[in-house]
Amino acid sequence: MKRPEVNAFFDEATNTFSYVAWDPASLKAAVLDTVLDYDAASGRTGHATADKVIAFVRERGLAVDWVIDTHVHADHLSAAPYVQSQLGGKLGIGEHIRTVQETFGQLFNAGTEFCRDGSQFDHLFKDGERYMVGEIEAVAIHTPGHTPACMTHLIGDAAFVGDTLFMPDYGTARCDFPGGDAHVLYRSIQKLFALPDATRIFLCHDYKADGRDFFANETTVAAQRAENLHVHQGISEDDFVRMRTERDATLSMPKLILPSVQVNMRAGHFPAAESNGVQYLKIPLNAL
Repeated sequence: MKRPEVNAFFDEATNTFSYVAWDPASLKAAVLDTVLDYDAASGRTGHATADKVIAFVRERGLAVDWVIDTHVHADHLSAAPYVQSQLGGKLGIGEHIRTVQETFGQLFNAGTEFCRDGSQFDHLFKDGERYMVGEIEAVAIHTPGHTPACMTHLIGDAAFVGDTLFMPDYGTARCDFPGGDAHVLYRSIQKLFALPDATRIFLCHDYKADGRDFFANETTVAAQRAENLHVHQGISEDDFVRMRTERDATLSMPKLILPSVQVNMRAGHFPAAESNGVQYLKIPLNAL
């Protein structure tokens, strides 16, 4: 299996890892899970974090074919449109974005002007769909449970799993957002565990497990299968669901879920400006 080069970029403010994965032969690349800077107190956005990704791509002489979000993130705003405007490439997400758009379109009372067909994106990946990053074959694997639209992108030997898994010492994604399901997440993880042992797994987040004083973003299928504290081999689906349900009941909502989802369901675009020329985000009260 061909091995892409991978470079990670960490945004400590949101504990998010973004990635550039590229084919060293052709220098064609994919950019995954970018971050738009957002100050919740002022409502101001910025591009400093995304500009680091853009500068790296330009310095390496890479050509971007794809700008991908693994799912509709609830903890950071996506910088995908900005990155695309600077580097090109197709904006892609899983086809079940439509389900997320329907659910959250209702929550935010987005109205008929908000399309719920995924048309804000250039490409909607289907489960099992194969595509190319230069000369390296990639496959999109539907791995729902955290959200209905979560996709793992396997580019050569590198799997970009979004929020499905964390480092083995930290566990797995929560399943209590609208459309989440712990049973479904367990089955999605079994898909990943069926990949070759040496498959590299690149994570979207890390929060430093107890006893670890550094951030980490890369592991393997073998390590996850043997050591993941929530779902290692031998943990039954019922045991996992029981643990996940109890744990999720103790978690507060992510700080940026309300601004993040209503932007990310629009492929990283903001709602249209109102009559005064200002763009607004809504904060639904007592809804989540």
